[in-house]
Amino acid sequence: MYPWLDPSGRFSFFKLTVFAALLVPGIVLLWPVIAEGGATIPVKEAILESGEWTIRILLITLLVTPLRRITRFSKLVQVRRQIGVAAFCYVMIHFGLYAISQNLDVGRIASEIVLRIYLTIGFVALIGLAVLTATSTKSAMRRLGAKWGRLHKLVYPIAVLGVVHFFLQSKVDVSEATLMAGMFVGLMLYRFAHWRGWSLKSTVTLSVIAVIAGLATAGIEYAWYALVTGIPADRVVAANLEWMWPLRPAWNVLLAGVAISVISLFGRDKPARSWIARLVGNNSVTAEASSR
Repeated sequence: MYPWLDPSGRFSFFKLTVFAALLVPGIVLLWPVIAEGGATIPVKEAILESGEWTIRILLITLLVTPLRRITRFSKLVQVRRQIGVAAFCYVMIHFGLYAISQNLDVGRIASEIVLRIYLTIGFVALIGLAVLTATSTKSAMRRLGAKWGRLHKLVYPIAVLGVVHFFLQSKVDVSEATLMAGMFVGLMLYRFAHWRGWSLKSTVTLSVIAVIAGLATAGIEYAWYALVTGIPADRVVAANLEWMWPLRPAWNVLLAGVAISVISLFGRDKPARSWIARLVGNNSVTAEASSR
């Protein structure tokens, strides 16, 4: 099925918009590589950027279900597979660029994957995404039946492997990796709340999740610096307690959670949406009366 058609085969502007948005990062990161004929520096930068976009898009895939529950915007389900396939495409770009940086030497690439733990972890995540992508079709869903749902729950450990890979290759500056880890924690908290039967349409529930995710992010950053690097972890704690620019990952995760809480107010049957509908309705009546 074309990525701009809905399940009934009709053109969907929403799906086309999502498809175009997923293409933009790839075009931006690959253009310098193509323009400069595969020069070393653009390739290295593109390797990092494509890896980051893989994790971002994978997390967006995990956001679809809780966001649909929060907003009751059912069309989000239509783009979940599309976004998941995009994550696989970006990880293949990531791996392909790495292979280019190794002069396409298969033996060297294989030995590096075996000997370097962060590459081993990343390659296992790649294989996992390949399996999920290959079984994402409707025919695969019919063949696998109930096993399909269990298989696709592998997306959670795959996301964890991706974040760990990100941490290990980032080494000292793990701000972006910490941000991705915090976002993943938040997404898991939405699923935990739903599993416990707590309403994801409750602003209180969403706000509590935002706070817990922010604190967990600060804890992850502290643990990394305390256990892995020689940088005093106390400085990390002090930085997380301050409002500074650029914002620390914990603050970004907290604000993202708050944004979801605000978005929830505009879901179906929510007060903000009803208020806007009444406001628009009143303005229409006023405009009609004044035109008479």
